[in-house]
Amino acid sequence: MAPRVLVSDELSETAVQIFRDRGVEVDYMPKLGKDKEKLAEIIGNYDGLAIRSATKVTEKLLESATNLKVIGRAGIGVDNVDIPAASKKGVIVMNTPFGNSITTAEHAIAMMFACARQLPEANASTHAGKWEKSRFMGVELFNKTLGVIGAGNIGGIVCDRALGLHMKVVAYDPFLSEERAKSLGVTKVELDELLARADFITLHVPLTDKTRNILSAETLARTKKGVRIINCARGGLVDEAALAEALKSGHVAGAAFDVFEVEPATESPLFNLPNVVVTPHLGASTTEAQENVALQVAEQMSDYLLTGAVQNALNMPSVTAEEAAVMGPWVKLAGHLGAFVGQMTDEPIKAINVLYDGAVGEMNLAALNCATIAGIMKATNPDVNLVSAPIVAKERGIQISTTTQEKSGSFDAYIKLTVVTDKRERSVAGTCFSDGKPRFIQIRGINIDAEVGAHMLYTRNEDVPGIIGLLGMTMGKNGVNIANFTLGRTAIGKDAIAILYLDQPINPKVVETLKSTGMFKQVMPLEFDAV
Repeated sequence: MAPRVLVSDELSETAVQIFRDRGVEVDYMPKLGKDKEKLAEIIGNYDGLAIRSATKVTEKLLESATNLKVIGRAGIGVDNVDIPAASKKGVIVMNTPFGNSITTAEHAIAMMFACARQLPEANASTHAGKWEKSRFMGVELFNKTLGVIGAGNIGGIVCDRALGLHMKVVAYDPFLSEERAKSLGVTKVELDELLARADFITLHVPLTDKTRNILSAETLARTKKGVRIINCARGGLVDEAALAEALKSGHVAGAAFDVFEVEPATESPLFNLPNVVVTPHLGASTTEAQENVALQVAEQMSDYLLTGAVQNALNMPSVTAEEAAVMGPWVKLAGHLGAFVGQMTDEPIKAINVLYDGAVGEMNLAALNCATIAGIMKATNPDVNLVSAPIVAKERGIQISTTTQEKSGSFDAYIKLTVVTDKRERSVAGTCFSDGKPRFIQIRGINIDAEVGAHMLYTRNEDVPGIIGLLGMTMGKNGVNIANFTLGRTAIGKDAIAILYLDQPINPKVVETLKSTGMFKQVMPLEFDAV
């Protein structure tokens, strides 16, 4: 029986035809995504669901999706899909991360022009028959400094276009290497320097805890007077109320926003300000982009349903069905090793070196590498998936090397990950026991045996008496239960580490309490997905 796909949002007719040409039955119901009850009523009849942003794939909807195998999102954003719930149901979630990059970058450039020359206001005035030529005095982009916050895929395209306009470009991105910056033709700077130098600032980063309100009242005050700010990335990156005040005071000369903290945006502190250009999240709204992402999602879903091939999946690696049963635990381990190092590293990464020892060296190393790199990158870019992670790493000039060797120790197999920055190297190794559970077996060259948990605490200290008691007492006083406690050291009185597996996330105040004792060289809470 041919697989069946439901298209519940607006999608290109060409994409729908791809499904049919490939031998997949397809029902095109572009308005159904807005009818939650009707969608839940029929979703059980389908193997695949192709969507854009209107359809909300919730845990409740997935309960009715008894036959669903794959969800394909035409576009990059998957905020409308409950990925953990889909994973629990065994449903693959795919997106098309690069189909609208050029379109979004071009929109940012267009918004910059509109902001610099007050085009919307001038257009409205002229349509009204006012001919207010002297009112709309703009500024040139030529020879101005553009500050790009986030120099990944879209940010890199913006840099290229800005250089074509003969702008000077400075970029802030914690994971941008000097080599990648040089290849882009931009100057790599810290955020404070970007704020002080930029005549225009454009944002191209995902919304995370670290990037939320990256332009706050405090950071806006450090910008160059007369700066203009463009946001076509994510709402919430800029404090809209603080920006509105800076615009009213004249410190910020103008702004252009395509995204808002609350969408659909029916009100905002930025609305109705004369020096602000706003659009309704049009970054990916071109004929070319819509067609590209639609065709890509149709091809990807067809490939999976007909052959089992997986592309651009956010919740599983690209492996064959035969490999999946054997590799599953090792893919999970690789991701955990990457997540450990990614959360520990806040400097530009120059190189990622992965050593596969023993039997694991005979597996699908490409998939394992993807899982490792994705684990690292997700610390700062949660939109990265197992397929796009190597591309992102390459864009940032990160050198990736893989080494295999025959069984060399007491374990039948293990993976060792080393990340290199300008200042240091960080390494962690792990293995999978016969029960399939991943374990950390070495950190910083110190041998340990630590079970991986969703919530963990890593500490480093000088090997002195009292550390165990201090950690246990602090956790107990703050109501944090310790599920497992592992220690390791290089030698008596030398460098020592502790790994605590906790039953719940740790409050930042607890971390500060431990740091304030002066007993620890490092205290780092860690979170791991799908443990």
